[in-house]
Amino acid sequence: PEYLSPASGFQSLQFRLLENKIGVPDNLRVPYNRRHYRDNFKGHDSEMLVETEQEPTLLKLVEEWLERTPGLEVDGFNFWERLKINIFDGLNLEEKKIEKMPESEEKEELMAELVKQRELFTSLFDEKRHYHLVSKGERRLSYKALQGALMIYFYREEPRFQVPFQLLTSLMDIDTLMTKWRYNHVCMVHRMIGSKAGTGGSSGYQYLRSTVSDRYKVFVDLFNLATFLVPRHWVPKLNPNVHTFLYMAECCDSSYCSSEDSD
Repeated sequence: PEYLSPASGFQSLQFRLLENKIGVPDNLRVPYNRRHYRDNFKGHDSEMLVETEQEPTLLKLVEEWLERTPGLEVDGFNFWERLKINIFDGLNLEEKKIEKMPESEEKEELMAELVKQRELFTSLFDEKRHYHLVSKGERRLSYKALQGALMIYFYREEPRFQVPFQLLTSLMDIDTLMTKWRYNHVCMVHRMIGSKAGTGGSSGYQYLRSTVSDRYKVFVDLFNLATFLVPRHWVPKLNPNVHTFLYMAECCDSSYCSSEDSD
């Protein structure tokens, strides 16, 4: 019971420890009653919170794991460079096809969409742009970890990457469940006390509502991977004979593998 005090449990020590261990960044937290969230805890509780802030978070451990994704090596498969070449070659071919179309509203729409796609992928392959977004809190993973996550995402059907993809899915489930809990809590508070101040000393509903956002999603980068979906034939082909990743099946019938190279 002492772990769920004071108030409803949202401001409890248990909940704050969970946030810290997962990796909710301190600089993105909404100020709690115009104060740092830790100011509401004293003595041993405050020391525990400080300790968890200094320990490696789940996000950090996942980041280090993703950076070791096999196939990112520049002197090996070099997934990132191959993907970059394939995507921009694909965009150039699409542009030529659209240019050959007769003038129409559809042609203008397709060209406008192509421009957006080119801007999106130009940003994806720009490391400085990536860390600018990290500084704004819009991305959380390192540049190399994002590469690893995208590689797992694209090759999720391959034996080597199925379990890693399941792990990424489970990490998103954590964020989803935490967000659902926050939202349900917001609705309950609004229903019970309206917009009055919360029993824990916060501004109540207004404060709680502000915590249901992407700033509290630890694995927001994983949710955003789908933004970079491309046609399957743009994804670099794996050669099972050369890129013998652990657990790679001897006979690979996936369209992500090159049948020509593996003959």
